[in-house]
Amino acid sequence: MRDVGTPLKIGLTGGIGSGKSRVADLLASWGATVIDTDEISRSLTAAGGAAMAEIVRAFGSEAAAADGAMDRAWMRARVFEDPRARARLEAILHPLISRTALDAGARATGCYVVYVVPLLVESGRWAERVDRVCVVDCDPETQIQRVRSRSGLTADTIERIMAAQAARETRLAAAHDVILNDGATSADTLCARTKALHDRWCALASASGHAA
Repeated sequence: MRDVGTPLKIGLTGGIGSGKSRVADLLASWGATVIDTDEISRSLTAAGGAAMAEIVRAFGSEAAAADGAMDRAWMRARVFEDPRARARLEAILHPLISRTALDAGARATGCYVVYVVPLLVESGRWAERVDRVCVVDCDPETQIQRVRSRSGLTADTIERIMAAQAARETRLAAAHDVILNDGATSADTLCARTKALHDRWCALASASGHAA
């Protein structure tokens, strides 16, 4: 049984290009505390970031760009070609990301807390840290189209990223709540679907005695 007085914790996830960031922005605008683990990761791997010294020790100086931040293109190529390299990077980053995110959640002041975790299902850890898992769902074809239009990555690269993520069916099986954001979903429809869940989560937080 969850502790009374602790904030309701939502784990928000979805595949690349599903629209997690847009959903998170909407929830934040309505009063939720949003903690984005991707943003934490970027901070940790920026120039002078807390993870950079260990990353350079593990991967060599090539892992850092000229400005001292992690060379994301170089690292992306390494981890998708070598599962051991990926495991090494995750062993450095994931504990730091988790600690930073949970510390921020403990200080939350919103109506509930949203942890945006792209690999929530894959990690095997985050599901037990949250009260509900919400999946932003999208068909693979739309995912590829969205990512290509915003990033310039090739379809092959995007498909490799998607292959390293949980299958759509696996994410949906882990979900308490689902927000459909496929190719037929308009901005207004996405907003309405998200608002309906926001209202439900606020009601759940109030009924169960959660307070941020």
